[in-house]
Amino acid sequence: MTEHAPIKGSDLFVRALEKEGVEYIFGVPGEENLDLLESIRTSSIQLILTRHEQAAGFMAATYGRLTGKVGVSLSTLGPGATNLVTAAAYAQLGAMPMLMISGQKPIKSSKQGLFQILDIVDLMRPLTKYTRQISNANTIPAKLREAVRLATEERPGAVHLELPEDIASEMADADTHIFTPSDARRPTASEKSLQQACDLIREAKHPLIMIGAGANRKRISKALINLVESTGIPFFTTQMGKGVVDERHPRYLGNAALSDGDFVHCAIDHADLVVNVGHDVVEKPPFFMHPGGKKVIHVNFSPADVDPVYFPQHEVVGDIANSVDWLAENCGRCEHHDFEEFMRVKESVEKHLREKTDSDSFPVLPQRIVADVRRVMPEDGIIALDNGMYKIWFARNYKAYDNNTVLLDNALASMGAGLPSAMAAAMLYPDQKIMAICGDGGFMMNSQELETAVRLKLNLVILIVNDSAYGMIKWKQGQDGFANFGLDYGNPDFVRYAESYGATGHRVQSAAELAPTLAKALEAGGIHLVDVPVDYRENTRVFDEELKQLTCHKGN
Repeated sequence: MTEHAPIKGSDLFVRALEKEGVEYIFGVPGEENLDLLESIRTSSIQLILTRHEQAAGFMAATYGRLTGKVGVSLSTLGPGATNLVTAAAYAQLGAMPMLMISGQKPIKSSKQGLFQILDIVDLMRPLTKYTRQISNANTIPAKLREAVRLATEERPGAVHLELPEDIASEMADADTHIFTPSDARRPTASEKSLQQACDLIREAKHPLIMIGAGANRKRISKALINLVESTGIPFFTTQMGKGVVDERHPRYLGNAALSDGDFVHCAIDHADLVVNVGHDVVEKPPFFMHPGGKKVIHVNFSPADVDPVYFPQHEVVGDIANSVDWLAENCGRCEHHDFEEFMRVKESVEKHLREKTDSDSFPVLPQRIVADVRRVMPEDGIIALDNGMYKIWFARNYKAYDNNTVLLDNALASMGAGLPSAMAAAMLYPDQKIMAICGDGGFMMNSQELETAVRLKLNLVILIVNDSAYGMIKWKQGQDGFANFGLDYGNPDFVRYAESYGATGHRVQSAAELAPTLAKALEAGGIHLVDVPVDYRENTRVFDEELKQLTCHKGN
């Protein structure tokens, strides 16, 4: 029998991460992480050093979103760990598998009093699926396996482990076992619930399919295409469900970027049944349910979280792809289904979305910005949106051709996530065209990561939609009848700012320059920042005035 030598806690931790298939750790180490840092240095795992822990968390969460595997972020104790809080909420609400590792002072004996000491485990408890302090090196593999299991199983989310300095340097027993990840299969929905769903679909006259964030998986995409094709039922998406089915499909009606009152809501109001695939109530409501109104079938990995505007009458709980495949194979077309009104809505939506896409107005109109980005991006190109007014314009106007080609956050909706998310995508897919689309406000919240992007030699275009203000809040301020106050600011010269980091800066000075500038930047490779001024006066015309005139909503 071969005897094994004792192993240092940090080495054990990293070996267990390798066993889980971890490729990258994103973060900012501190002195409490030095043992762990040395263990990473001699491992197969690549450390991605960022300039702020929040950006590291956003990158790790996006890695999880795109791969389905756990993304890993690292911080030291105290302020380093608190800087991960927003990213924890981003991953938890957005259902992105992420493991956060934070350091801590020695817990068995410390001579530093309470300097930088916070109860990070307790802090992370409401933001995670699992949070633990490791107090014995022998327990590292078990705690890590449990954390990764919970992070990646449906519904995915954030988990946290605190590795104190003395536990990282402690020797674990020689026979400490590293666990192999299990290959658990998700349960399948009962045939009875599936048959009842089929019966409801066949009984309805105007059924409609809604695609939400939980459906943004490859297997589910194929199943949903089969369902739409086999039944002929039209579909719409939530913001985070964009691209699950190619939005050029003749049955695609639009995106519910607003909660009510938009063109697509004319179709939703007309429907007597909505087959709700993969919706999560953490996402901004795509429509409101009312007692006595349309019926809703909830198709998801887990039961519905009921709230005042979402209380489905029937639930199909189990693996979504299997459920949708069953419905596609068994429901079939119904002669009495009437989709004529839905097709009229589609025609109106398509006409509306073509408006002003070629406008030469300057500063550039949002419609032209969205259209030009779509023109230059290839079918498999990925756009990562920060949070601001432009996110609504892109959700409504930009057609996604495949799942996870539009990365936006409609759960926490945090500013500052656009650039790090795009960087993670550019790391994973170096041969694809990637574009971060940020407002000037959101960009500046993590703009220091330009240095990280340049250092990593990524191929990435960053489009800054510039209005020198917190534009969405200004729009809301006007909607509510308040005076214009407190939301305007100044910006750096973004071209020179990009160049100071070693990136290439571009300033768009006419509408006609936008598409050629973006196309050249995408083709050139490297880091390019494109500054385009936007005219947001269209917000009021389109969202406050034009939508109120929709015939289907008059008198409602």
